Amino acid sequence: MEETYRIEHDSMGEVKVPRDRYWGAQTQRSLENFRIGRGRETMPPEIIRAFGILKLAAARANRALKPEKMTEQKKEAIERAAKEVIDGTLAEHFPLVVFQTGSGTQSNMNANEVIANRANELLGSPLCHPNDDINMSQSSNDTFPTAMHISAALSLKEEVLPSAARLIETFKRLEAENEGLVKSGRTHLQDAVPIAFSQEISGWRSSLETDCRLIELALEPLRELALGGTAVGTGLNAPKGFAEAAAKEISNICGENFISAGNKFHALSSKDEIVFAHGALKALAADLLKIANDVRWLASGPRCGLGEIFIPENEPGSSIMPGKVNPTQCEALTMAAVQVMGNDAAIGFAASQGNFELNVFMPLIADNFLRSARLLADAMESFRIHCAEGIRPNSEKMRKNLHDSLMLVTALNPYIGYENAAKAAKLAYKENISLKEACLKLALLDEKTFDEVFHPEEMAYPH
Repeated sequence: MEETYRIEHDSMGEVKVPRDRYWGAQTQRSLENFRIGRGRETMPPEIIRAFGILKLAAARANRALKPEKMTEQKKEAIERAAKEVIDGTLAEHFPLVVFQTGSGTQSNMNANEVIANRANELLGSPLCHPNDDINMSQSSNDTFPTAMHISAALSLKEEVLPSAARLIETFKRLEAENEGLVKSGRTHLQDAVPIAFSQEISGWRSSLETDCRLIELALEPLRELALGGTAVGTGLNAPKGFAEAAAKEISNICGENFISAGNKFHALSSKDEIVFAHGALKALAADLLKIANDVRWLASGPRCGLGEIFIPENEPGSSIMPGKVNPTQCEALTMAAVQVMGNDAAIGFAASQGNFELNVFMPLIADNFLRSARLLADAMESFRIHCAEGIRPNSEKMRKNLHDSLMLVTALNPYIGYENAAKAAKLAYKENISLKEACLKLALLDEKTFDEVFHPEEMAYPH
């Protein structure tokens, strides 16, 4: 009977590794020593992809700078294997969990071992060594922060910003469709002066546009890469020019501009670029939570709430109350936003834990950042498709609430003064009469003058 495992070795000795897996001894040791998260807290696929990108770039840079060691034959095999990592073909060969060594060393070695073994399989001979060839001119201490920056930048550029842009376009359409439809404004959850529904939507849209600008600003620091700093930032065992050459290759592979970090000691030990970028994600989360809450408040009812808008009815809302429908997309979006805020706290604390030349909370930081990006991108898309696209105004309810609002009295301030206007509002509320009746009863205005100056729909457009 054929053995189901093979023997691999590292500097500590021999290890049994599943025969059908490309990983080697160090990956297997990590798999056995860190059974944390019950197999569900594995390293994010975005990090694995980024490792494929940087290993491909490193091989090309080493070929140019160390041709005697990185032969053309090795480089070509490494390229083929690294591309399979990038496109996800070898995903099942990356089993390690987030909660491992804080430098991400074992995930770096996982990439080195998988690419080496796959390259050797393609070559038909064991020419590539995980450390000597795949990890040439590198250290886990500069590759993992490099993978963090690559994956973070690409997730913002490829997932978060496009998803936000599509939601912005939906709000633009809703703005145009609802231009001139005036409703009651609200502050402190209390009635306020009138606002056009399109103006209210424009606030949502502008918030997201601002968040996108903040994310774009945060992208720039993420483009600086630690690669070339090796173990402590000095660049030991990396040839001169490797950092710049590798960054250029990464840029070519990704189609995005990455550069070598100016100070590698900072790049290895500080995670402030990630903290700053996640701050922009937290700002987006805060605005999305506000927007989702606005939508579900406005849609509350259908009879005993505000009921000023209709949203799509996607599924039954109760297992006991027949016919009930809930704002579930709003709830999902707000939960995603709250999770991002929790992730931000974890990232901020983890980033503060750098000691001397290295931060050893990097896998946790990467996992939380990428989870936030993924959550926000997916939640915005779901909210757009299943809720925002189908928002419709309840014009009749908006008009009724507008004309019932006592805060319309604000329009009378220039004519009867603040204190007299307050008296009229209080009397109207106390006796359940209209503002016009209250003004006449208090002899503040005659009927003709009141009708001339009191135009609720025009209050939303004072200029």
